[in-house]
This record gives sequence, structure tokens and C-alpha cells, in this order.
Amino acid sequence: MPTAGTKRKSRLRLVGSNGHWQNRAHFFAVASGVMRRILVDHARAKRAQKRPDSRQKVVLEESLAITGRNLESVIDIDRALSRLALMDVRQSRIVELRYFGGLTAEEAAEVLGVSLKTVNRDWSVAKAWLYGELNEKSPAT
Repeated sequence: MPTAGTKRKSRLRLVGSNGHWQNRAHFFAVASGVMRRILVDHARAKRAQKRPDSRQKVVLEESLAITGRNLESVIDIDRALSRLALMDVRQSRIVELRYFGGLTAEEAAEVLGVSLKTVNRDWSVAKAWLYGELNEKSPAT
């Protein structure tokens, strides 16, 4: 769970970053990025407290449930998303919006100003790439 200080900083980042939202979609786009940073910062802080000896297989799902067992997965996904952004920024943003922001495909399409078909195609490609990237790093069980 993020600390009160982390929550306060994040709230300030979100409110202080602009304060003048173009529309609902713009707000959720910014909120998704902030949520990603909050979750990754939290996972890194927890990892610093105790270093696990074994790594778990990472599964990318549309809904994110952060528990003590999968904090390392959040960091792995963040790193993989950064690598994906070097190849395809839109695919990376779609994953961030859907995975960290909890947006639907329709909402992501609105945020990015692209068609639903484009979001669905990029979502499928990005999930396949991330699956390969993340599971390549996890040892076979």
C-alpha cells in the first residue's frame, strides 16, 4: 500500500500537472500514467525491503490486482512497456491506459483519437509481444 507521503505526492502530480483537462478522456490518460508511476514506485519500495530469491511467471491481464506476491511483476511490466515504447509508442500507451488506467478499449480509442479497431489490433499485438518479453525473463517451472 502506498504511504501517505506517496499518495500526497501523486495527488499533487495529478492535480498540479495541469488542472485544466481538455475532456474526460484527457484526464484518464494523465491518470493512467500517474497510476503506473505510483504502482511501480510502490513495487520498487517493497522490493527494496526484501529481495525475493525466486521470480514468478508474469501474466498480463486486463485487470490489475496488486498484491505482495506480484509487486515484482509490476516492475517487469514497466520495464517491458518502456522497451515497447521504443518500438511503438501507441501500443505502449494502449497497454498503460488499459492495464494501469483500467480504461476500456472504447475509452482508450477516445483518449488516443484512433478507431476502436486500431486499439483492438494494437492491444492484441502489444499483449503478444509483452507475453513473449515477460515470460522469456521468467524461469520455467
